[in-house]
Parts: sequence; structure tokens; C-alpha cells
Amino acid sequence: MNRLETTFAALKAAGRKALIPYITAGDPQPGVTVELMHALVRGGADVIELGVPFSDPMADGPVIQLACERALRHGTGLWDVLDMVAAFRRADAQTPVVLMGYLNPIESRGAAVFARRAREAGVDGVLIVDLAVEEAPEYLPALRSEGLDCIFLLAPTSPDDRIDAVARAASGYLYYVSLKGVTGAASLDVAAVSAKLDVIRRHTRLPLAVGFGIRDAATARAVGRLADGVVVGSALVAEIERLQDRPGDLPSVIEQRLRRLREALDSI
Repeated sequence: MNRLETTFAALKAAGRKALIPYITAGDPQPGVTVELMHALVRGGADVIELGVPFSDPMADGPVIQLACERALRHGTGLWDVLDMVAAFRRADAQTPVVLMGYLNPIESRGAAVFARRAREAGVDGVLIVDLAVEEAPEYLPALRSEGLDCIFLLAPTSPDDRIDAVARAASGYLYYVSLKGVTGAASLDVAAVSAKLDVIRRHTRLPLAVGFGIRDAATARAVGRLADGVVVGSALVAEIERLQDRPGDLPSVIEQRLRRLREALDSI
């Protein structure tokens, strides 16, 4: 079993839900990222989604778009992100790390080269936002040969045939986008999420993580009752933006913010 499988199996056995925070690598400056990753773990993260900065993050709302801009101003590229993961691994050999980003940086370097370097750095999986399941056969062999899981997105509008195709291609977990639109959108319909997760579970036994629209302990608890994991991104990145001129304060603030979400999930 790899780190993702081990983590989700242990959580299921304990009757707990995965807390999966997202931050953008290199935001607000590259030197802070590794300590922020450790702060997330101290705050209760089970899996870390680490965003790879990209100049055109089309699925992301303004909060994460600005985070990408801040990281890119410091020159943070894909290989720099892998170096950050490797540095994180020197003190943490257990917490799964999933890279979340777009296809272009991987394609420009070659999927096989990327997969090898990602595995060497200690990456466990990738979530390539703009990788359509129809294109997956071009990339999955390279990823799987290095033991990397490929996580896919599903949306409220995903029909049954697409859910089935994605479920067959995916590994690690499935990420259900709970809202129509981009990251950071505002409203969350818990009943609609519940109904769609029931549909998805007819097609897969993979863990289901839900993201988009989870901003606080109340929404985390509501979604945690339905899903195997809860993804929190824009709310954390907005906090990083607020404190970007005080990077020394960020780890403790982010740790405490995440701890409140962890407590909410553990109260289910």
C-alpha cells in the first residue's frame, strides 16, 4: 500500500474523515512553503494538496489566481515545487502529498521525466485539473510506473458515463467539486452534494473527497458527514494573502485555522 491508501484505510478503520488542505507552493514566498506544510500537519492535515503555480489557472477563482501570481513573481516553477516536497520529506515521511496543477508544465518537461522526479522527491499523487479522462492514457502509464496516483475531478454536472470513465482511470481518491464554477465560490448545497455522492459511489470504491465552498468548521462538519475527506483551499490561501507581509506569523496562524477544522471533523 502507498501512503494515500494507508492513510485512507487508517482513517476509515478509526471512523475519521480526511482533512485535505491546499496551499500554493511559493506563496507568499518560496522559503515559507515547507514550514507551512509542516504547520498543516501539526494542525491535523491527513493529506496535503500542494498547488503548482501556473500562469493561467482557469479552474481557480481570484484568491488562488493571485496566489499563483505571487508565487510566479518569485520564479517558483515545477522543479522548485519538487524540491520543496523533498525538503518536507526530510522531516515527514508519512503525510501524503498530492500535486495539484495544470498539464502544460508537466507536458513541457515530459511525463516520464516528471513522474520519475516527482517520485524521487516524495510525491504520492497528482491532480491535473485540465487532464481530460479521454487524454489520460497518454499520461497514466508514466505516472503509474513511478507509483503515482492520478486523482480526477468530478462535478455536479458529470453524467453517469463520465463518472464511470473517471472512476476506472483514477486512483488514490476522487475529488468531487461541490459547486458549479471556480474555486472559492460561495454557496454550498449539502443535500445536492449528498445525492451526487450516492451516485458516484455506485461506480467506485475509491475514497471521495469534497472541495470548493468549504470555508469554516460548520461547512467542514456538514460535508464530512457525507464524504471520506474534506478539501479546504481558498479559505487558507486567503489567510496567506492577508498575512503575506508577515510570513513569520503564517505557520502558527494556518496551524490554528486548520486545527479548528480538524476539531469539527472529529466531532462528527
